[in-house]
Amino acid sequence: MSDPVVMRSGRVGMVGRPNVGKSTLLNRILGQKLAITSHKAQTTRHSILGVKTRPEGQVLFVDTPGIHRRGADALNRYLNRTARTAVLDADLALFVVEALRWTPEDTLALEAVASSGLPTIAAVNKVDTVGDKEALLPYLQALADRHGFLALVPVSAARGDGIEDLERTVLAALPEGEPRFPEEQITDRSERFFATELLREQLVQRYGQELPYRTTVEIERFEDQGGRYLIHALVWVERPGQKAIVIGKGGEALKAAATQARLEMQKLFDRPVRLEVWVKVKKSWSSDEAALASLGYRDL
Repeated sequence: MSDPVVMRSGRVGMVGRPNVGKSTLLNRILGQKLAITSHKAQTTRHSILGVKTRPEGQVLFVDTPGIHRRGADALNRYLNRTARTAVLDADLALFVVEALRWTPEDTLALEAVASSGLPTIAAVNKVDTVGDKEALLPYLQALADRHGFLALVPVSAARGDGIEDLERTVLAALPEGEPRFPEEQITDRSERFFATELLREQLVQRYGQELPYRTTVEIERFEDQGGRYLIHALVWVERPGQKAIVIGKGGEALKAAATQARLEMQKLFDRPVRLEVWVKVKKSWSSDEAALASLGYRDL
C-alpha cells in the first residue's frame, strides 16, 4: 500500500520590480489570462489572487505591482504599499527577477522580501532570451550570494519553460494543509473587477508616453441581462487634453479600445457583453489619496 499524499496549501507573494514578468508568469501557471500585461511599467496596480490546484495541494499566488523608485505621488505610494503588503500574510515569497539583469529596483524588491523574513524562492524569468546558457551559471551564483533562497528556478513565462519545476518547488515549500478554495475556482476577484482591468489594459497598450499612468477605469454599471452583461465604464483622465487623445479623431481611438476590451471580456466571461464607455476628467486623481480611494485603490 502506497503512502498517502501529503497535501500542502499556502499563500505565495510574488514580488519583483516592474516589467520582470510576474503577471505573465501567473497567467502561465494558471493556464489562462487572469492578470493584464503590457511592456509598460506599472501595468499591474492591484494585488490579484490566482489559485492553482494540483493533486498534491493548492497554491494561492498573489501577483503584485512592481516595486519601484519612480515618482512619489499617491498612486506610486499605493503601488509600492500594495506590493509590500502582499508578503505580510504569505507563507512564502516568490522573488521574480530577469535573467542576466540586475537593477537598483531589483535591489529594492529584494530588500522588501528580506525584511519580511519569509522563506523565498527565486524565479529567474526570461531565460528564453539568453543565447549563451553558460552565462546563466555565474548570474545564478551571484543571485544566490545576495540572499539565502530556498531554491533558484530558471523559467520562461512566455514559453512555459521550467513552470512545472517551479510549481513543484513552490508547493514543496508550503506548509501541510487542505485546499482553501474549490478546485474549479481560480481567483477571488469579481467579474466587475476584471471588466475594469481589461479595459484599462487596452488603454495601457494603445497610448504612449505618460498617458496610461494618468488614466484609470471605473465601472459604473455591471448588469446581467439574462445571459448578456451590460457594462457602463468611465475612463478617468487628469486633463482635457488627455481626454481628447483617449477619444481620438471622431471617437475612433476610444471605439477601437472599447471593442477589443469587449472581445476580451466575452472570452473571459464566456457570454456576450455590451460595453459602453465614456471619458471624464478628474484633476490630479493620481496625486490625491481620497480620489484614489474613491476609484477603487484601497488597501485590502
